Amino acid sequence: MTDTKHKTFIIGGISGGIGETLAHLWSAEGHQVIGFARDTQTLHALSERLPNAELHACDSTDPTALNALFQQISDTHGQMDAYVHAIGSILIKPAHSTSDDDWASTLQANLSSAFYALRAATKHMAKQRHGSCLFFSSVAAQIGIPNHEAIAAAKGGIEAMVRSAAATYAQRGLRINAIAPSLTDTPLAQPMTQHPKMLQASKQMHPLGDINQPEEIASLAQWLTSDAARLVTGQVFAVDGGLSKIAPKPKL
Repeated sequence: MTDTKHKTFIIGGISGGIGETLAHLWSAEGHQVIGFARDTQTLHALSERLPNAELHACDSTDPTALNALFQQISDTHGQMDAYVHAIGSILIKPAHSTSDDDWASTLQANLSSAFYALRAATKHMAKQRHGSCLFFSSVAAQIGIPNHEAIAAAKGGIEAMVRSAAATYAQRGLRINAIAPSLTDTPLAQPMTQHPKMLQASKQMHPLGDINQPEEIASLAQWLTSDAARLVTGQVFAVDGGLSKIAPKPKL
Protein backbone atom coordinates (compact mmCIF):
# COMPACT_ATOMS: atom_id res chain seq x y z
CA MET A 1 0.00 0.00 0.00
CA THR A 2 1.49 3.33 -1.06
CA ASP A 3 0.54 6.97 -0.65
CA THR A 4 -1.51 8.53 -3.45
CA LYS A 5 -0.99 12.09 -2.25
CA HIS A 6 2.31 13.55 -3.42
CA LYS A 7 4.58 14.24 -0.47
CA THR A 8 7.98 15.65 0.38
CA PHE A 9 10.44 13.01 1.50
CA ILE A 10 14.02 13.56 2.67
CA ILE A 11 16.82 11.02 2.64
CA GLY A 12 20.08 11.45 4.50
CA GLY A 13 22.69 9.30 2.79
CA ILE A 14 20.87 9.23 -0.53
CA SER A 15 24.03 8.13 -2.33
CA GLY A 16 24.17 4.84 -0.36
CA GLY A 17 22.69 1.56 -1.53
CA ILE A 18 19.53 1.73 0.59
CA GLY A 19 19.12 5.50 0.27
CA GLU A 20 19.26 5.51 -3.52
CA THR A 21 16.95 2.50 -3.79
CA LEU A 22 14.38 4.20 -1.59
CA ALA A 23 14.70 7.39 -3.62
CA HIS A 24 13.80 5.46 -6.79
CA LEU A 25 10.76 3.92 -5.08
CA TRP A 26 9.47 7.30 -3.91
CA SER A 27 10.20 9.00 -7.22
CA ALA A 28 8.26 6.30 -9.06
CA GLU A 29 5.24 7.25 -6.94
CA GLY A 30 5.58 10.89 -7.95
CA HIS A 31 6.78 12.21 -4.59
CA GLN A 32 9.25 15.07 -4.16
CA VAL A 33 12.52 13.46 -3.09
CA ILE A 34 15.20 15.54 -1.42
CA GLY A 35 18.48 13.94 -0.52
CA PHE A 36 21.86 14.82 0.86
CA ALA A 37 25.25 13.21 1.14
CA ARG A 38 28.77 14.33 1.88
CA ASP A 39 30.53 13.48 -1.39
CA THR A 40 29.80 16.01 -4.13
CA GLN A 41 31.24 13.81 -6.91
CA THR A 42 28.96 10.96 -5.93
CA LEU A 43 26.00 13.35 -5.89
CA HIS A 44 26.84 14.55 -9.39
CA ALA A 45 26.75 10.98 -10.71
CA LEU A 46 23.57 10.30 -8.75
CA SER A 47 21.81 13.29 -10.33
CA GLU A 48 21.89 11.48 -13.68
CA ARG A 49 20.16 8.42 -12.17
CA LEU A 50 17.68 10.50 -10.18
CA PRO A 51 16.92 13.48 -12.43
CA ASN A 52 13.81 14.49 -10.50
CA ALA A 53 15.42 14.46 -7.06
CA GLU A 54 16.73 17.56 -5.32
CA LEU A 55 20.25 16.84 -4.12
CA HIS A 56 22.40 18.68 -1.58
CA ALA A 57 25.94 18.31 -0.30
CA CYS A 58 25.88 18.18 3.50
CA ASP A 59 27.93 16.49 6.20
CA SER A 60 25.54 14.79 8.61
CA THR A 61 28.08 15.02 11.42
CA ASP A 62 28.03 18.85 11.19
CA PRO A 63 24.96 19.96 13.18
CA THR A 64 25.19 23.58 11.98
CA ALA A 65 25.18 22.56 8.32
CA LEU A 66 22.40 20.06 8.94
CA ASN A 67 20.19 22.63 10.68
CA ALA A 68 20.74 25.07 7.82
CA LEU A 69 19.77 22.45 5.24
CA PHE A 70 16.55 21.50 7.02
CA GLN A 71 15.66 25.17 7.36
CA GLN A 72 16.26 25.64 3.63
CA ILE A 73 14.06 22.65 2.83
CA SER A 74 11.30 23.98 5.09
CA ASP A 75 11.49 27.44 3.55
CA THR A 76 11.41 26.06 0.00
CA HIS A 77 8.90 23.23 0.26
CA GLY A 78 6.80 24.17 3.27
CA GLN A 79 6.51 20.69 4.69
CA MET A 80 8.45 17.53 5.50
CA ASP A 81 6.39 14.38 5.40
CA ALA A 82 9.19 11.95 6.22
CA TYR A 83 12.89 11.79 6.91
CA VAL A 84 15.00 8.63 6.51
CA HIS A 85 18.50 8.59 7.97
CA ALA A 86 20.33 6.04 5.78
CA ILE A 87 23.72 7.01 7.15
CA GLY A 88 26.25 4.96 9.05
CA SER A 89 29.48 3.00 9.03
CA ILE A 90 30.75 -0.51 9.70
CA LEU A 91 33.52 -1.30 12.18
CA ILE A 92 34.43 -4.90 12.94
CA LYS A 93 37.06 -4.94 15.68
CA PRO A 94 37.22 -6.29 19.21
CA ALA A 95 37.23 -3.65 21.93
CA HIS A 96 40.94 -4.12 22.73
CA SER A 97 41.84 -3.34 19.09
CA THR A 98 39.49 -0.34 18.79
CA SER A 99 41.41 2.92 18.96
CA ASP A 100 40.09 6.15 20.43
CA ASP A 101 39.72 7.47 16.89
CA ASP A 102 37.82 4.32 15.84
CA TRP A 103 35.43 4.75 18.75
CA ALA A 104 34.89 8.47 18.20
CA SER A 105 34.35 8.15 14.44
CA THR A 106 31.92 5.22 14.88
CA LEU A 107 29.81 7.16 17.36
CA GLN A 108 29.95 10.30 15.25
CA ALA A 109 29.00 8.62 11.96
CA ASN A 110 26.19 6.56 13.46
CA LEU A 111 24.75 7.86 16.73
CA SER A 112 25.65 11.56 16.66
CA SER A 113 24.59 12.03 13.05
CA ALA A 114 21.26 10.34 13.83
CA PHE A 115 20.64 12.60 16.82
CA TYR A 116 21.55 15.75 14.89
CA ALA A 117 19.12 14.75 12.12
CA LEU A 118 16.37 13.85 14.58
CA ARG A 119 16.73 17.22 16.25
CA ALA A 120 16.69 19.11 12.95
CA ALA A 121 13.74 17.19 11.50
CA THR A 122 11.50 17.22 14.56
CA LYS A 123 11.98 20.95 15.01
CA HIS A 124 10.04 21.49 11.78
CA MET A 125 7.75 18.46 11.87
CA ALA A 126 6.48 19.32 15.35
CA LYS A 127 5.26 22.68 14.06
CA GLN A 128 3.31 21.08 11.20
CA ARG A 129 2.09 18.36 13.62
CA HIS A 130 2.74 15.43 11.31
CA GLY A 131 5.72 13.55 9.97
CA SER A 132 7.73 10.36 10.21
CA CYS A 133 11.41 9.75 10.98
CA LEU A 134 13.16 6.47 10.28
CA PHE A 135 16.61 5.43 11.44
CA PHE A 136 18.84 2.39 10.99
CA SER A 137 20.13 0.16 13.73
CA SER A 138 21.82 -3.20 13.17
CA VAL A 139 21.45 -6.84 14.04
CA ALA A 140 24.59 -6.25 16.14
CA ALA A 141 22.42 -4.26 18.55
CA GLN A 142 19.87 -7.09 18.70
CA ILE A 143 22.19 -10.00 19.47
CA GLY A 144 25.79 -10.38 20.59
CA ILE A 145 28.10 -10.77 17.57
CA PRO A 146 31.86 -11.04 18.11
CA ASN A 147 34.04 -8.02 17.31
CA HIS A 148 31.14 -5.57 17.02
CA GLU A 149 31.45 -3.73 20.36
CA ALA A 150 31.74 -0.17 19.04
CA ILE A 151 29.13 -0.41 16.29
CA ALA A 152 26.77 -2.32 18.59
CA ALA A 153 27.04 0.47 21.17
CA ALA A 154 26.33 3.14 18.56
CA LYS A 155 23.39 1.30 17.03
CA GLY A 156 22.00 0.37 20.43
CA GLY A 157 21.98 4.08 21.21
CA ILE A 158 19.91 4.71 18.10
CA GLU A 159 17.31 2.17 19.24
CA ALA A 160 17.03 3.82 22.65
CA MET A 161 16.82 7.26 21.01
CA VAL A 162 14.01 6.07 18.73
CA ARG A 163 11.89 4.81 21.64
CA SER A 164 12.34 7.99 23.65
CA ALA A 165 11.67 10.27 20.68
CA ALA A 166 8.56 8.28 19.79
CA ALA A 167 7.23 8.97 23.29
CA THR A 168 8.20 12.64 23.14
CA TYR A 169 6.59 13.44 19.81
CA ALA A 170 3.57 11.13 19.65
CA GLN A 171 1.18 13.83 20.89
CA ARG A 172 2.45 16.10 18.14
CA GLY A 173 1.55 13.59 15.45
CA LEU A 174 5.09 12.39 14.71
CA ARG A 175 6.17 8.77 14.28
CA ILE A 176 9.72 7.60 14.98
CA ASN A 177 10.89 4.10 14.03
CA ALA A 178 13.99 2.12 13.09
CA ILE A 179 15.03 -0.85 10.97
CA ALA A 180 17.75 -3.22 12.21
CA PRO A 181 19.14 -5.14 9.22
CA SER A 182 21.82 -7.76 9.16
CA LEU A 183 24.48 -7.64 6.45
CA THR A 184 23.06 -5.96 3.35
CA ASP A 185 24.57 -6.04 -0.14
CA THR A 186 25.41 -2.34 -0.45
CA PRO A 187 28.60 -0.50 -1.49
CA LEU A 188 29.35 0.09 2.21
CA ALA A 189 29.47 -3.66 2.80
CA GLN A 190 31.55 -4.53 -0.26
CA PRO A 191 34.69 -5.45 1.72
CA MET A 192 32.61 -8.37 3.05
CA THR A 193 30.20 -9.11 0.23
CA GLN A 194 32.91 -9.19 -2.43
CA HIS A 195 35.07 -11.57 -0.43
CA PRO A 196 33.73 -15.07 -1.28
CA LYS A 197 34.66 -16.74 2.00
CA MET A 198 33.36 -13.88 4.14
CA LEU A 199 30.14 -13.74 2.14
CA GLN A 200 29.58 -17.48 2.48
CA ALA A 201 30.26 -17.34 6.23
CA SER A 202 27.78 -14.47 6.57
CA LYS A 203 25.09 -16.38 4.70
CA GLN A 204 25.66 -19.45 6.88
CA MET A 205 25.12 -17.33 10.01
CA HIS A 206 21.57 -16.57 8.89
CA PRO A 207 18.93 -19.25 9.55
CA LEU A 208 17.34 -18.41 6.18
CA GLY A 209 20.73 -18.75 4.50
CA ASP A 210 21.13 -15.40 2.76
CA ILE A 211 21.92 -11.72 3.30
CA ASN A 212 19.70 -8.71 2.58
CA GLN A 213 19.35 -6.88 -0.70
CA PRO A 214 18.87 -3.08 -0.66
CA GLU A 215 15.42 -3.41 -2.26
CA GLU A 216 14.19 -5.52 0.65
CA ILE A 217 15.20 -2.93 3.23
CA ALA A 218 14.02 0.03 1.14
CA SER A 219 10.57 -1.50 0.64
CA LEU A 220 10.10 -1.72 4.41
CA ALA A 221 11.30 1.86 4.78
CA GLN A 222 8.80 2.90 2.12
CA TRP A 223 5.97 1.26 4.04
CA LEU A 224 7.00 2.59 7.45
CA THR A 225 6.93 6.16 6.17
CA SER A 226 3.59 5.74 4.39
CA ASP A 227 0.07 6.39 5.65
CA ALA A 228 -0.42 2.62 5.85
CA ALA A 229 1.84 2.65 8.92
CA ARG A 230 0.09 5.57 10.59
CA LEU A 231 -0.20 3.75 13.93
CA VAL A 232 3.37 2.40 13.99
CA THR A 233 5.82 4.27 16.21
CA GLY A 234 8.60 3.50 18.66
CA GLN A 235 9.38 0.22 16.90
CA VAL A 236 12.61 -1.42 15.76
CA PHE A 237 12.09 -3.89 12.91
CA ALA A 238 14.67 -6.64 12.53
CA VAL A 239 15.35 -7.77 8.95
CA ASP A 240 18.05 -10.35 9.47
CA GLY A 241 17.01 -13.75 8.13
CA GLY A 242 16.15 -14.85 11.65
CA LEU A 243 19.66 -14.22 12.95
CA SER A 244 18.57 -12.32 16.07
CA LYS A 245 15.69 -14.60 17.05
CA ILE A 246 16.33 -18.13 15.79
CA ALA A 247 18.95 -20.62 16.91
CA PRO A 248 21.70 -21.20 14.32
CA LYS A 249 21.20 -23.94 11.79
CA PRO A 250 22.97 -27.17 12.79
CA LYS A 251 26.00 -28.06 10.72
CA LEU A 252 25.38 -31.24 8.75
